[in-house]
Amino acid sequence: MFYDDPRNHGLKFSPFKALVAPRPIAWVSSQDPDGNLNLAPYSFFNAVADSPPMIMFAPNNPRMGGGRKDTLTNIEATNQFVVNLCQADLMHQMNTSSAHVDPNVDEFELAGLTPAPSTNVKPPRIKEALAALECEFMFRTRLPSSHPKVENNVVFGKVVGVYIDDSIIDDGMVQMDKYRPLARLGYMDYTIVENVFAIDRPDHDLADYDKSGRK
Repeated sequence: MFYDDPRNHGLKFSPFKALVAPRPIAWVSSQDPDGNLNLAPYSFFNAVADSPPMIMFAPNNPRMGGGRKDTLTNIEATNQFVVNLCQADLMHQMNTSSAHVDPNVDEFELAGLTPAPSTNVKPPRIKEALAALECEFMFRTRLPSSHPKVENNVVFGKVVGVYIDDSIIDDGMVQMDKYRPLARLGYMDYTIVENVFAIDRPDHDLADYDKSGRK
């Protein structure tokens, strides 16, 4: 099959997010200038650079009423946020925090999670999460939207601190069988990273060669 109109694909549901999968989940904690906390997950998320480390996520608003999500409002007001990485045993808490609730509702409390102090930013990380990225807000780009009441945005942040629970580090590396990050698929589906294998690049030993091609 082929389609080029997102509204006329002929399937039961749009397959777009099912095809672009799996996607890591940015479980973003932020706070407003008065210190009120907000926590929400976003599956349009990834790392975009590593020198310095930078990430992006898309706090798009699917609510028919329009307006922005609290996350974006808080980040633009304070210039700081934390991307918590969600492991498998926190899937239900993550899902609970995705509920559309009033700005004065603390999603940490709603999901039964514990705020833990960050080191370089004010918003707390999730204590129960095995990894978290402390971020400084760089800029926000507004993308075109095909719905007049939906605002599409991409937020870019610079990572200024990385938390990793010692329990998932072995031999100086993060062990995926202990980490087991959760990832988003299409529809209401998720997956857990459990099957891991390594493939060397063809030029993985390029550093052993000089410019003439000789070893």
